[in-house]
Amino acid sequence: MRTHRAGFTLVELMIVVSIIGVLAALAIYGVARYLRHAKTAEATRALGAIENGSRQQYERETPWGDPSSVMTLAWVHSFCPPDGPTPASVPMASKAPVVAGQWDTQGWACLKFAIDAPSYYSYQYASNSGTGTAAVYSAYAFGDLDGNGVQSTFRLVGVGGPGGDAVRQSWLAINEDE
Repeated sequence: MRTHRAGFTLVELMIVVSIIGVLAALAIYGVARYLRHAKTAEATRALGAIENGSRQQYERETPWGDPSSVMTLAWVHSFCPPDGPTPASVPMASKAPVVAGQWDTQGWACLKFAIDAPSYYSYQYASNSGTGTAAVYSAYAFGDLDGNGVQSTFRLVGVGGPGGDAVRQSWLAINEDE
């Protein structure tokens, strides 16, 4: 008489374990990609806010010349003065704390830009003193997202238009952490 044993064979167990392994690998890849994208989105949002502040400043007419003499006073379009980087260094693969007063300088105040929570990036803003089509600004975000020593750098460049409008010239991700 034969008895029937209930259970799985070794081959069936190996197939199930390999399927679970493949699914786990896919899940880890997806989560890592999601986290990288979320960290990159912080820089994208912040540089967009800097761009908006820079455009708004440029589109406003500001007085230039001797304010005591109406004859020498001219109204021009110009970008905010340069500022940054702040904070000077961001800890690798961690968020830098907010430093009191770091956003109170002339350039950041002009841009109406501040970050009130810890961030993965440090930011820098640069502009020249040109007017019209010679006016240029650059905004940067720097950060080591996963602590491997490779710094992600994002750069946004805008130029002043002849009619008092500011336009984005380029958007570039340099050495984006993978």
